[in-house]
Amino acid sequence: MRILTRVLAASAVLLTLAAPAFAQISFDVRIGSAPPPPRAYRVPPAPGPDYVWVEGYWYPNGGRYAWHNGYWTHPPYAGAYWVAPYYEGGRYIAGRWEGTRGNVYHDHRWDHDKRRDERREPQHDRGR
Repeated sequence: MRILTRVLAASAVLLTLAAPAFAQISFDVRIGSAPPPPRAYRVPPAPGPDYVWVEGYWYPNGGRYAWHNGYWTHPPYAGAYWVAPYYEGGRYIAGRWEGTRGNVYHDHRWDHDKRRDERREPQHDRGR
């Protein structure tokens, strides 16, 4: 019995240490109904070269959907591209920048920052 207890304890420790290395975390929100259709609006001219347009979208905010206006920005790193948020099977999947250096998820607290998504670090550990 003592050997079995030691084997189980050692196995639990090894599994606990190995789990984060292979864990994938998905960022989605169960909100019930799908968001309203996108709003129609005129896209303003690009403010300069190398800017990318991020289309406006609805996102969950306190149990309801809030509209996020589209905006011009520089990607967080060269070669990154925007993957728009979407709603599928009762879940909202957050928008993000993807590319060879990893994913960068847009944080709405950045919206008042002039640089927004620019030069943000990829979140390799957060396979949302």
